[in-house]
Amino acid sequence: MAGNSFGKLFNITTFGESHGEAIGGVIDGCLPGIILDLEAIQNEMNRRKPGQSSIVTQRKEPDTVQFLSGVFEGKTTGTPIGFSIKNANQKSKDYSHLKDAYRPSHADYVYDKKYGHRDYRGGGRSSARETACRVVAGAIAKQMLGSIQINAFTSSVGDIFIDKPYQDLDFSKIESNDVRCPDVAIAEKMITRIKEIRKEGDTIGGTITCVLKNVPVGLGEPAFDKLHAELGKAMLSINAVKGFEYGSGFCGAKMKGSEHNDIFNPDGSTKTNLSGGIQGGISNGMDIYFRVAFKPVATIMQPQESINAEGENVTIQGKGRHDPCVVPRAVPIVEAMAALVLADYFLLNKMYK
Repeated sequence: MAGNSFGKLFNITTFGESHGEAIGGVIDGCLPGIILDLEAIQNEMNRRKPGQSSIVTQRKEPDTVQFLSGVFEGKTTGTPIGFSIKNANQKSKDYSHLKDAYRPSHADYVYDKKYGHRDYRGGGRSSARETACRVVAGAIAKQMLGSIQINAFTSSVGDIFIDKPYQDLDFSKIESNDVRCPDVAIAEKMITRIKEIRKEGDTIGGTITCVLKNVPVGLGEPAFDKLHAELGKAMLSINAVKGFEYGSGFCGAKMKGSEHNDIFNPDGSTKTNLSGGIQGGISNGMDIYFRVAFKPVATIMQPQESINAEGENVTIQGKGRHDPCVVPRAVPIVEAMAALVLADYFLLNKMYK
């Protein structure tokens, strides 16, 4: 199986399955001499881990990170950083009914057809549990990036949206509620909706908005390695993601050039930033902002028609512990993937100097 690594100069390779002994990874390319704040890394893990509130899966995992290499006396050595995260609360029996059946809109079918064999326990390698490894790497990337600020938040759940621009939001309130929405009144509506969906045995999707501040001018490469292209790839690699837009996004397609063009200020900044902080694939020093769309989780607690490995019609129903909405736990994953992209381009820029 290929495709287990992300990044060029700052690179993460992950391993493990949802119901195996452990998951983990190797981070290569981290600069030496960075004093790691291990508490901050664990805090990022706590933001993603299951069982943290009543609106997420109730699987209980401590998600404690054990560093195996690349860190000495609290500092990075510049050598590969190996780490592992024990799986402590698997309930594989919850998936025994899926051994020969495929969940609609899940990776079950394509994994079986591609590899001829699959780990049906929790989805195996296709499980979002793998993203815990990305959060570890992203937390380290954040510390390497210094003054760059990365803030993601839940901007919609179903048809409940924040109706304010991000500039009018108080990011300090993102962690004040279970859904990670900085608009507290909207957050309550989102939480109520997720709880209703859970009682119905169903799931619901939503969007996450991410804002990158203090990004220097010059990150990104022409043609195929544009900054927004890599951010798009990073976000679309996250489980359940169905869409990515930055800056004016799809709304820009409705506008005229006279409306959309960002007029310069004397200092090189722009009056509107509909470009989303990126022009020609290169950061321009303005805020980079983008939105990521997540589909409803495929496993639902309602009977669904499907097929088994023999192509026969069957009826399946989800069992066990699953997220009714993946968005609240995906917020730190979006931040982590953004940090990995910026870390890669940060190192690439250092090669020019």
